[in-house]
Amino acid sequence: MTHVSLAATAAYLPEHWMTAAEVGVRSGIPEQVIVEKFGLRGKHIAAADEHVSDLSVRAAETLLAEAGVDPLEIDIVMYFGSTWKDYAVWQAAPWIAHRIGATRAYAVEYDNVSCGTPVALRLARDMLLAEDELRTILVVAACRESYLLDYGNARSRFMFNFGDGAVAGLLVKDGPANTVLGCHGITDGSFSLQVKVPSGGSVSPNGGYRFLDVADPAAMKNGLDRVSLANFVAAARGAVERSGAELSEVGYLCGIHMKPSMHRALVAELGLDESRAAYLDDTGHMSGVDPLFALDRAARAGELREGELVLLLAAGTGYTWAASVVRWGP
Repeated sequence: MTHVSLAATAAYLPEHWMTAAEVGVRSGIPEQVIVEKFGLRGKHIAAADEHVSDLSVRAAETLLAEAGVDPLEIDIVMYFGSTWKDYAVWQAAPWIAHRIGATRAYAVEYDNVSCGTPVALRLARDMLLAEDELRTILVVAACRESYLLDYGNARSRFMFNFGDGAVAGLLVKDGPANTVLGCHGITDGSFSLQVKVPSGGSVSPNGGYRFLDVADPAAMKNGLDRVSLANFVAAARGAVERSGAELSEVGYLCGIHMKPSMHRALVAELGLDESRAAYLDDTGHMSGVDPLFALDRAARAGELREGELVLLLAAGTGYTWAASVVRWGP
């Protein structure tokens, strides 16, 4: 039976690391609060001339070199990272494909927010299963949203954990290991207008506030407190059930960076030990990059066990909760 494998992954982090103490100085929030309540020891910050396409190319080139893949073998290059890219109205995927030498590839743009990884795996898997001639898809994402933070804006303080980085994954048809299984998602559009950069779109094309903002922080927090944990679990359960399994069979969680209290509650609801759940306290939140980055890090550290189900779980403003499942090993 035809299946899709996650054959290789790689990541890239910018050189500069901003410590929790530095975040505290910029924001006026005590360092201890940044570390204990935000769950952030520090985060990587892209150089001023290091853009989303540059970050993406670094991750993709590492993957190709390590996996020994000829870029001419790639059928599709799919960008699924931050919507804030090198230019305001522009596609990153064609430029990334060109720069890595994937000149035969069809470029697909799935730019998204923090729910990016699970949905990208779902789209890539479905494309490979649906089209006989497709064999290989390179998915790549980057985030540079640290530059969208105004540390003087208390409304957006929950996003002060945003850092920069990139990740790439190679999906192949009928590969020998790491099968991409079921996926599931849930959307609640009532939160859609809460988090945004107000300037730059057709509503306000030429001016206004050019950083991330929250329309009504109290309403957003109260609303998410009621539904977020349940929706995370529902997305996870849906993906696992579509994989022909149960939540109790999940062996490792690769999620997004979130505050420690929510992370602990989620791990408990999924029935996992905290040692079996990645926590990115040294990178912060990198939009859609997090879950695939966490998987790459765990795989390199030898933390993933052969045969176990790895759950890639995320949520993104909009608001969408999404999950994908990978069975690790042959």
